[in-house]
Amino acid sequence: MSCLGVHFALSAEEAATLRSLPDDESRLNHLQVVIEEVYFASHREYLAESDKSWDAMHRALSDGRLTWIGGEYPLNHVVLAGESLYSKTDWIISLKSPGQVRDIAAALPAITEADFRRRYFAIDERDYDCALDEGDFQYTWGWFQGVRDLYVKAARTGRCVLFSADQ
Repeated sequence: MSCLGVHFALSAEEAATLRSLPDDESRLNHLQVVIEEVYFASHREYLAESDKSWDAMHRALSDGRLTWIGGEYPLNHVVLAGESLYSKTDWIISLKSPGQVRDIAAALPAITEADFRRRYFAIDERDYDCALDEGDFQYTWGWFQGVRDLYVKAARTGRCVLFSADQ
């Protein structure tokens, strides 16, 4: 698998539809066949790709580890945390409510490049699959810009944010 991450700013109705599906397979199928297809074709303004940077992004914004519970709210909800909609290990599907999106959007503008750099280089390299270096920092910081912009837009429009990544 490629481990590519994408954030989608979903309407309340779209989030309710996803939540209402009976099992992991149905939710994953809906993500791949409906949400990805529609958003990549017609609603790119409501998605933010993060490539593989979501891993380091989450670590930098939480407690340095790749866990659902580490770090402090609301920054630990930017990538992981939120409502898990998939229980298997081959995908991550995590939904943030409009209230959580507003909290995240309010916190993200305070994360400057210097602050993000400090957080990024505090990650324990022994627990991270890549080298912590300037190239990876710039890569992660670059993708973070789009994720931050998406949260601000989603908060203004009262949307949920769904994070997904294949494992």
